[in-house]
Amino acid sequence: MEKVGIKRIVQPISLATVMVGLMNSPAIAQETDINLKEGKEVEKQESVAEKSGNPTTNEHILVRGKKTSNILTHETGVDLMPQDVMHTPQNINVVPQKILQEQNVKSLEEALKNVPGVTSSVGEGRGGMSGNQFLIRGFPAQNDIYEDGLRDFGVYTRDSFNYESVVVIKGPSSSVFGNGTTGGAINVVTKKPILKDRYDVNFTGGNGDYYRGTVDINKKITDSIAARIIGVGNSNNAVGRDYIYSHHWGLAPSIAFGLGKKLSYVVQYVYQQDDRIPDYGVPVVTKPGTSIARPITEYGIRRGNWYGNKMDSDQTQDHQLTGRLKYDVTPDIVIHNDTRYGNYRREFSVTRPQCQAANCVRPYFSGRPQDAIISTSGPSPYRQRTWSFQNVLSTVANFHTWGIKHQLIAGVDFSYASENRAYGQFSSPLPNNSLVNPTPNINYPISILPGDPKATSGDPVLRKGHTRDVGVFIYDQFWMTEQWSIKGGVRYDNWNAKYGTEGGAGMWGANNMETTNNIVNPTVSLMFNPTENQMYYFTWAMSTTPLGMYLTNSYAPMRDNQGGMKPERSRLYELGGKWSLLNQRVGITAALFRLDKSNQIVSDPISGDVTSSGDTVRNEGIELGISGNVLKNWDIYGGFAAYHSDVKSSQTAGAKGNRVQYVPTQQGNLWTTYKIMPDTAYNLTVGGGVTWRGNVWLNNTNNAKAPANVSIDAMLSHKFDEHWKVAFNIYNITNRLNYDSLFGNRVTPSTGRAFLFSLNMLQ
Repeated sequence: MEKVGIKRIVQPISLATVMVGLMNSPAIAQETDINLKEGKEVEKQESVAEKSGNPTTNEHILVRGKKTSNILTHETGVDLMPQDVMHTPQNINVVPQKILQEQNVKSLEEALKNVPGVTSSVGEGRGGMSGNQFLIRGFPAQNDIYEDGLRDFGVYTRDSFNYESVVVIKGPSSSVFGNGTTGGAINVVTKKPILKDRYDVNFTGGNGDYYRGTVDINKKITDSIAARIIGVGNSNNAVGRDYIYSHHWGLAPSIAFGLGKKLSYVVQYVYQQDDRIPDYGVPVVTKPGTSIARPITEYGIRRGNWYGNKMDSDQTQDHQLTGRLKYDVTPDIVIHNDTRYGNYRREFSVTRPQCQAANCVRPYFSGRPQDAIISTSGPSPYRQRTWSFQNVLSTVANFHTWGIKHQLIAGVDFSYASENRAYGQFSSPLPNNSLVNPTPNINYPISILPGDPKATSGDPVLRKGHTRDVGVFIYDQFWMTEQWSIKGGVRYDNWNAKYGTEGGAGMWGANNMETTNNIVNPTVSLMFNPTENQMYYFTWAMSTTPLGMYLTNSYAPMRDNQGGMKPERSRLYELGGKWSLLNQRVGITAALFRLDKSNQIVSDPISGDVTSSGDTVRNEGIELGISGNVLKNWDIYGGFAAYHSDVKSSQTAGAKGNRVQYVPTQQGNLWTTYKIMPDTAYNLTVGGGVTWRGNVWLNNTNNAKAPANVSIDAMLSHKFDEHWKVAFNIYNITNRLNYDSLFGNRVTPSTGRAFLFSLNMLQ
């Protein structure tokens, strides 16, 4: 069973009184009735003092049951953020299991389309940042992807086969997660063993040669031990894009000991192997007579045109082993120790298209499209080996001092990541291609990786590097009254990053670079809870991103420009409110924020260098959200964000006062479902939604733009009985030309109209 919420009663009461109160409360009576039918259980947890006979000690009533559609009742999945979304003083978006199933979500990127303020980036010039690269509130978050609160250091495209939910924590969160999290953090909550025998098998097929199968088997072994294994096999082409495909599979076994006991331990292993074609999209060009560059597909080029060669490849093997210990010392003191080891292997080779003025832009727009030539270049193919280790020891303690209630969180976080990247060569220069009718079958070169006997010249360039971080954190929430509380804390990090090259002197301007930073990130929040169903807050927080943060997913992780090797610093000011309505069936959120970032870290679109620019930028705006069960059979889930961004100061001429790159003026999503004749043989669930994103500038000089996105999706499902279900999903119904992945000089067209049919068996 899953936790819905915790309510602390401040006067001595009996369990019978609590049960009567629960059943009579209009706020939860309906939900209680529903959950009791599903086998809901109520537990009484007594403190040590209660057991000793102290009659004035508070009782702690823990209600467990099925999660509602109201995401305010959900947890964040992070040990260091123990309260639910409703009582956490930040704007938090949750993509719950219900949405993942209804939309037939298959990847992290698909899940995050439900979160306004999140966009994807195609990656930097050298191909190092392929895989999942996201922006939150317009700021890079490629190093801010977590699973169950631990950082995922890998560079790969993440499948969602073992996801329980996806949580986006908006705003700087360095006090919780450590360095990074300028715009926020993405935390995946994974599926874990439960004390119930369960079998779930799903098959999906569709256009674009889409075939996918998943299996989820959970087995109760004893009253406190359970095991689970989840697997996926997936093969598909990209609808609307030529030659792009992905063949991948994954496995996620886990075992849990001590479920329901004071001491529990969960061991999880996740493996994913992928063989895909990297898609560097289409170039952005300036039409003669205009001043704003736009994607070439906006001027008549087919959306399917792919300018790569058959040597392009992205092959990854990713391993993660995680151990999670939880010890309930008392009902008010909990110790967590989470450990993760990751090992990642990657072989990468890619072609990068460039539409130059003389031989591409001018012929195409002067009536000679057949003469327009795409210049192709590519970084050296490389073989990447990465391993990482992280251990977080933390304690959550609830106590009273002088009549004031506290919740104290403290601990130590240690992480280390090491990378070895060997660059190969091409057997010959990359050939040009046709802009209008490209083909991958031209006289393409051979991609020669390090150690290949075909290598003809010299030793390959070798880059080695590591990052090490030791963090100590403490923060406390204390209640001045029953309604007013303050939460504040600080995290200190000692950060070190170092890398060096061999055989490539001058390639990055220096063979060896190292930086060490002692970083302090504070946060403070004022919260007001006038009732159980309302929360208002003001939060101020800081985050820090040291130069070298992107060791594993960047071509050149450290190069100083104008920043003096100083880290990137961000400050957040956020005012928000959260409300649970209609007997807690519906949750509404609203947040006003200002986010300032100094010494902005940027990626060069040609060289791929990651540099500290010295620029200062600002993004401010409003974010709204709604989720829950509006009527008995009608669910709704959506969000909207409106942003105003500008460059406050810059080393680049003409950038000051412009909009910040990748930050839209508005972005939103809406998804809704309705159940027709549920619990009958004629049941039907219909649903649909829309996602949209306003146009964005691709640089701070505001002379290259990606158009707005609009995608309309729909679904239809039917249950034959409690075990069998069929569903039909259609994506991008209008087949609109959208752009999902963005970079300074190119964008990637998103997939066209796609259909998926799925058959699900649940036992």
